[in-house]
Amino acid sequence: MSASAIISGVADTAVGKVVGSSCLGLHAQATTAALADAGLKAGDIDGVLCAYSITEPHMMLASVFSEYYGIAPKFSAAMQAGGATACIMVIQAAALVASGFCRHVLCVTGDNRLTGGSRDRAVAFLSEFGHGQFERPYGINIPAAYGLVAQRYMHEFGVTEEQLAAIAVTHRNHARRHPKAQMRDPLTVEQAMTARFIAEPLRLFDCCQISDGGAAVIVSAPDTRHDLKSRPIAITGYGQMNTHEHIVAAPSLVDFGCKQSSQQAFEMAGILAGDIDVAEIYDSFTITLLVELESIGFFARGEAGEAALAGELDLGGCLPCNTHGGLLSYAHSGAAGGMFHIVEAVHQLRGQAAARQVEDASLAYVHGDGGVLSAHGSLVLARA
Repeated sequence: MSASAIISGVADTAVGKVVGSSCLGLHAQATTAALADAGLKAGDIDGVLCAYSITEPHMMLASVFSEYYGIAPKFSAAMQAGGATACIMVIQAAALVASGFCRHVLCVTGDNRLTGGSRDRAVAFLSEFGHGQFERPYGINIPAAYGLVAQRYMHEFGVTEEQLAAIAVTHRNHARRHPKAQMRDPLTVEQAMTARFIAEPLRLFDCCQISDGGAAVIVSAPDTRHDLKSRPIAITGYGQMNTHEHIVAAPSLVDFGCKQSSQQAFEMAGILAGDIDVAEIYDSFTITLLVELESIGFFARGEAGEAALAGELDLGGCLPCNTHGGLLSYAHSGAAGGMFHIVEAVHQLRGQAAARQVEDASLAYVHGDGGVLSAHGSLVLARA
């Protein structure tokens, strides 16, 4: 498969509770490790894309980070698209490289959400996203909005709490194979189904982690592959779709833009959903993943939950999914949460995933979802 851009280096930091960490410090750690993975020097980077930070907010975070790290790229920008940001950053980086404007674009994310802010601040953040006139006055928050989606999807397609619990358990099983994962204690379907409600019908283990951590991906021109230290991974397809921002304005509670963004990516790559060997799909909540699996076309409507119960998302299943443990069990530190998915996809395609390795993985799909299934970014990555 030909590609106009490749991933030359990836890295993520320690995750979970990283005492003494800071937003910029995590950015720097991830960048240094990604440069080492690629065999590049800081001076080789001529483009920098950053996301956003809750603990150290700044309108020009990419500029701030470049100053902090001591580099002067000819292109830099900060991007904000919630959980879709990481995928969209890589899409933008691929376009910059394909245009010839940049040779090596650093996409870096990180935040110390667990130790860098108070519990009250975290709760306030979950409540600040809603529409100021039509949602916030009525007390909506992010879990409640996804709870609305879950209620409707369960009503329409017969999804059960047991099926959602199976998704949480599968992610914990993956995380237990990853030595860096934040949550590695065993989890059973019964434990998941009897945990306290967060936003009915979503229970504790249906919800993602709050974490410290950073991750970086370097996107490079294909003709640099012979100068790299690690095996390059080809970016063969990508797509993006936004259907709404606030849940009150969503055109549907069962159909979302992941369908269009994934089809764009598959068509560009010249493949079908069934060709994918391993998938790393945004899982802010168990219902998020279930909806996306069906909308993207990996499973028919009403079948993803049964597949999870049958072990089809685990190693050896028809679609190993979120093999690092995902946001549910690996870690979720803002935009870095989505970047962890990309790092894991690269590790899988390089054959570097150790105990969680998918045998002969040559094609990976990565998806990011921002807001309440609002913004979507999709990537198809291939073993070069």
